[in-house]
Amino acid sequence: MSFFTKTVFFAFAAAAIFSGCLTTDTAYTRIAPGRWRGVLELEKFNMPVRDKDTIFTLKEQFREGELPFNFEVKYLDQQRFYIEIFNGAERIRCDSIQYGRDRSTARDTFNIFFPEYGSYIHAAVRGGVMQGEWVVTTKTNYRIPFYAHAGRDYRFTSLNAAPVADLSGDWATLFGIDQAEPERAIGEFRQQGNHLEGTFRTETGDYRFLEGTVQGRKFWLSCFDGAHAYLFSGSIHGDTLRGEFRSGTHYRTLWNAWRDPDFHLLNPDSISALKPGASGISFSLATPEGKTIRFPSDAFRGKIKIFTLMGTWCPNCRDEQQFLVEFLKQNPGLADKMEIVGFAFERYKDVAKANAHIQTYKNRMGIPFELVYAGPADKKAAGNVFPALNEVVAFPTMIILDKANNVRRVHTGFDGPATSRYAAFAREFSGLMRQLAAE
Repeated sequence: MSFFTKTVFFAFAAAAIFSGCLTTDTAYTRIAPGRWRGVLELEKFNMPVRDKDTIFTLKEQFREGELPFNFEVKYLDQQRFYIEIFNGAERIRCDSIQYGRDRSTARDTFNIFFPEYGSYIHAAVRGGVMQGEWVVTTKTNYRIPFYAHAGRDYRFTSLNAAPVADLSGDWATLFGIDQAEPERAIGEFRQQGNHLEGTFRTETGDYRFLEGTVQGRKFWLSCFDGAHAYLFSGSIHGDTLRGEFRSGTHYRTLWNAWRDPDFHLLNPDSISALKPGASGISFSLATPEGKTIRFPSDAFRGKIKIFTLMGTWCPNCRDEQQFLVEFLKQNPGLADKMEIVGFAFERYKDVAKANAHIQTYKNRMGIPFELVYAGPADKKAAGNVFPALNEVVAFPTMIILDKANNVRRVHTGFDGPATSRYAAFAREFSGLMRQLAAE
């Protein structure tokens, strides 16, 4: 056994001994307040909840195939509470919670709903332990086992094995190196000691707020936001990173990365465009309330038009919608000169369910502009609604038209607040809106 291996083994053993004190049989009228460590079991490990409550093993602290995330239970009064999920600098407040008791097992149960995404966590609670599953209602029988422990504030591990390198900075990345057409990306990392945060920017969006650890020559990052469950694992080989990416239980691929200051992604304004000779944009679709939105029409005359192709299931789309909501609030003078329509391409096969979900999404997001159901969550379906475009390669895609209905920009994807490009996009967007308003 090497010195490093012995060091890691004894560190794990020590952590196991002391971490046993963190979970107790203390009874709570609701759920234990404070920090929790949640885990989505991408590979089901058949350990009974009673063992998870009483036995702390080497593998339980850190096990390949498990996606960990952290959250905090916060009480408003003796009965009411909400849950806040942490992903790096991101905080997600979850206050759509249903609490009850399972009479067949005599255990307290609760559901944490993510109404914007049509998903929820259902779990039984006993003392400082939860066990249940994360369910995505927009997919057929999509369930991932879940458990959590109170009092554990680490994400992957409480170990502090010395990293062999500092990963801070940009990394040229290829996802899907085991596939025919790898996807280009840029990894943006910030490392402080063992702690690692960052994201991956791609030509169709970003992987939002990732958080994890570097231990020796290995590293891990994860994100859970109610819509996506991302797990990245990798190893350091000099100036090269090699890793695996898992999205829930439905997608798995390999990736590698390297330092390259000349590596760049395509300009998001150059990926999609009007077809040569296309007459322009036109549509006629209904809102969830049944109001028909037509273009061209008098309602859009003399206005800057923004048509955004999105889905309520898409976190990048949510980031873009939130950006537009905030922009309108902060620029009331420009808001009067703009008309925005969101085209929701949804996973619900039933149109009535899709419309009901779109309305819920709009209300919870505080969106002041119209959303219309445009079809299934499929890029070909989006291309059918907008046949004037040469192609639609991503959700979201933002089409910007001037007052004379000329397409001035088609922006593919969205670099959200987790990326280095977010502030630059905000400046460029604001400048373009002011230019179009002045024309």
